[in-house]
Amino acid sequence: MKRLHPTILLMAAAHFMVDAYGNLYAPLLPLLIDHLHLSLTAAGTLAMCYQISASISQLGWGHLADRWHSRALVVAGPFTTVVILSLIGVAGSPVMLAIVLMVGGLGSAAFHPAGAAIVHRLSHGKRGLGMATYITGGSIGMSLAPMIVAPFAERYGLHATPWLALPGLVVLALVANQLEPIAAPKTRSPVGFRVLKPYAFPLTLLYLIVVARTITSLSFATFVPVMLVRQGVSVGAAGVVIAIYLLASGVGGFIGGPAADRLGPKRVIALSLVVSAPFLAAAPMLSGWWLALDLALGGLFLQSTLPVNIIFAQTIAPVSAGTVSSLMMGVAWGTGGLCIPFVGMLADAVGIPYTLITMAGVPLVATICIWPLPDGKEVHVRAPSTTGLTHAGVEPTI
Repeated sequence: MKRLHPTILLMAAAHFMVDAYGNLYAPLLPLLIDHLHLSLTAAGTLAMCYQISASISQLGWGHLADRWHSRALVVAGPFTTVVILSLIGVAGSPVMLAIVLMVGGLGSAAFHPAGAAIVHRLSHGKRGLGMATYITGGSIGMSLAPMIVAPFAERYGLHATPWLALPGLVVLALVANQLEPIAAPKTRSPVGFRVLKPYAFPLTLLYLIVVARTITSLSFATFVPVMLVRQGVSVGAAGVVIAIYLLASGVGGFIGGPAADRLGPKRVIALSLVVSAPFLAAAPMLSGWWLALDLALGGLFLQSTLPVNIIFAQTIAPVSAGTVSSLMMGVAWGTGGLCIPFVGMLADAVGIPYTLITMAGVPLVATICIWPLPDGKEVHVRAPSTTGLTHAGVEPTI
């Protein structure tokens, strides 16, 4: 069996570090609120600043990745994220914290579509496994960060957060040292939104599916800890439940990618959305380890579509892989994130349990977008050039 290209594993390692440091703000928020005298509104606004910077701006970075040298983006982006976001604890004012979050978010945004485009080019015949490996690296980093960062800051204080940059810089230095030269994509073919117009309808449907999935996923990640604490569960125990949920979500992404290689992306997306809904709907009515187990299963099935949507989009639109990836990752994720304040308004009105049950039904609504999508799972790729990383034409068999 043909192995994955080693560069894909390097991209997964870099993705691990980028998403781990990208998740520093949330676990440090209780300390930051006291330190900077933040209101909850200000805390939410700062979170939105990072969300816009790290997600929505991927659209521009993805277009650049299709035209420029990807190696610069996948090296400079992670280093920027690690160094800048490690300064969160020493920001002396809300304005300084906003600047740190936005600059660090730009580094994350630069990396994500460029890394996905490289994985796309190198995963010939195993796109599901390749993209799942890349996505899972980031998911695991995001899920483990709170378990490390919060205890560190509680023991050593916010002023010590710059020291958190050291392990990230060591890992990224090793990644950069092992990363082979990456040829820039050929620019003689048009890239960007213009060439995506013929694929606008199916890409829009996939985009809506990702937005729906993101709204549900973030709703549970954001409000389950609040619900548990209000029920008398300790903050630490609530954090463990969410860590399990996020870790299971990462595992789901790793399972979903190879499944799409065998069953086809359309079928996997449909099964994922339908199967996840009952588990998520039951979660607010459970407690203890039953809640953790149920939530983990719901997250596993729901997030198994994360790499699959990217693969499917790149298959349907076999051009501008960076731009397509930015749409399915950054822009869709950012749009979903911007909807969370409205979920909070609903929770204030009817309570968190009823709100989460309602959010569990969103994936079922999203299945409406699946049926018009093209069916088929095979992707034919022309033989790559000797560099292995130049643009290869891709034609979906539908």
